[in-house]
Amino acid sequence: MTYKYYTLKEIEQQPELWLKTYDVLIAQSKSIIGFLDEVLPTIQSEVIFTGAGSSFFIGEMVAATFQGNTGISSKAISSTEIVTHPELYINPAINTLMVSFARSGNSPESVAAVELANRISNKVAHLIITCNKEGELARLSYKNKKYVLVMPEEANDKSLAMTSSVTTMALSVLLISQLNKINELKEQIEKVSNYAQYIISTYKSELENIAKLNIKRAVFLGSGPNLGVARESHLKLQELTDGKVICKFDSFLGLRHGPKVVVDDETLLVYLFSNDEYVLQYEKDLVESMKKGITPLFTLGVSEKKNTSLGLDLSIKLPVEFFGIEEGFLTLCNLIPAQLFAYYKSIENGLNPDAPSNNGTIHRVVQGVNIYPFEKNKLQESEIEKV
Repeated sequence: MTYKYYTLKEIEQQPELWLKTYDVLIAQSKSIIGFLDEVLPTIQSEVIFTGAGSSFFIGEMVAATFQGNTGISSKAISSTEIVTHPELYINPAINTLMVSFARSGNSPESVAAVELANRISNKVAHLIITCNKEGELARLSYKNKKYVLVMPEEANDKSLAMTSSVTTMALSVLLISQLNKINELKEQIEKVSNYAQYIISTYKSELENIAKLNIKRAVFLGSGPNLGVARESHLKLQELTDGKVICKFDSFLGLRHGPKVVVDDETLLVYLFSNDEYVLQYEKDLVESMKKGITPLFTLGVSEKKNTSLGLDLSIKLPVEFFGIEEGFLTLCNLIPAQLFAYYKSIENGLNPDAPSNNGTIHRVVQGVNIYPFEKNKLQESEIEKV
């Protein structure tokens, strides 16, 4: 198939790319396990997922699931925060694995965050997950232990907006959190891939039609891992429409605490439902409460089962043969509707989805960032684990 824009190609290649990513993890599972056993010797260790923009949101998508699967304290901290306040986030007293996500690996903050972590602690090790083996982050030299995991070449999106790079890097961490049984996950990954393909083939035209509506705002809601999906979704639509659609994100329960006021009759409201019945109770309550205020222009639900009683304008759901996908893996599929909608809304606004920023406000690799010397409370020069 010939594509006019890279963006659509990169969205639609995800199902196949996830299968390739699984193969990459299978091939490197023993070496990754050996690395993790060395750098995370006890359950009292800590994992920090970091990156900037979409690369940070990957961490928000996977951190809770990683912690749940491994029992190791895990959190997502933006590299932009580590750069400005490294001492508040890097604890030199405990073994820390910093997992850095990067499509290009050339973002100034991503490189600086690694260097600052090494400067503050000699107990920090690094897992670099990147789509570019030639990037600065992958090639950076230092004495602190590190492992570089490179995604399949196709994951290095050529378009401005990160799409397949996000889900591919997220999948790699979800697999790493269950490396001890990775061979048993093959059926699960195939099911995830098939469901993603189903979403693309079944709902693509409907999402294109929704993009023709006069939508000026969009709100994405998710709970747990889906909150990270909601955040990445809101950025994707905002990026690809060059800010013409203003977006927000929140949790289902959090929306009531003020942000609900942004919903008006020009708003697309997207519900990313959990497949956990306990969580779903709270989410359905929120949907019902939204009927008492201003009616959004369009409501879209993404869920395991169709919620016919909720009266949504469109419900994207799993066919019964795909039931049983783990919540963490399901987040990968839940991102695809927002990616497709953002692509079509970009075209509807007369933009080039591959380079939607007409005035150059945003770039594929961030520009204009100055990195300044950090001198406070640094390790003695003899202790710095850096070449």
